[in-house]
Amino acid sequence: MYAHEFRRWLATRRSVRRFRPTPVSAETLQALLDAAAQAPSAHNRQPWRFAVVSAGAARQRLAEAMAEEHRRDLLADGAELGAVEARLESRRQRLVDAPACVVLCLTMQAMDRYADAKREAAERTMAVQSVALAGGHLLLAAHAHGLGACWLCAPLFAPQAVRQVLDLPQDWEPQAAIILGEVAETPEDPGRLPLDQVVARR
Repeated sequence: MYAHEFRRWLATRRSVRRFRPTPVSAETLQALLDAAAQAPSAHNRQPWRFAVVSAGAARQRLAEAMAEEHRRDLLADGAELGAVEARLESRRQRLVDAPACVVLCLTMQAMDRYADAKREAAERTMAVQSVALAGGHLLLAAHAHGLGACWLCAPLFAPQAVRQVLDLPQDWEPQAAIILGEVAETPEDPGRLPLDQVVARR
């Protein structure tokens, strides 16, 4: 693919939230995960872990468990119950309606350890960046396979609920959920900031 073709292709990717009910095949999911695992990582430690949630009942349980934790937090903030329920229902439905979901997790198991807090924090940030790169690879691989996908940050706010519902090892730290499927509705181009607003040249 030529550079200008690649640029045009990148510009067609969208964060898709509405999907057709067609299942995503096991072979396609395997290909997407293989692409995700090709991402670069700090020290090549590959601190990503992937929890694949294909079954509708499992997605339902996951959505409800995260919603319950979010509900407690929002009500503790003083939010009005009706507004909270409407907000959570929209989020819950996205996950339930998606034919497949991959929960991105982080493990610090193979990362370096330091005696001081400064380097420990930097090492953790490196691991988070590595997992995010894998997630980015997965999003682009989904696009290349003609699928829509969307990155959801909800697991960050309900890590214990995610671990419990999916029976994850304790060292798997949920970072995001990527919902996947055939596109039912393509969002409009949200636009991008001009480069001169985000680039500093020295």
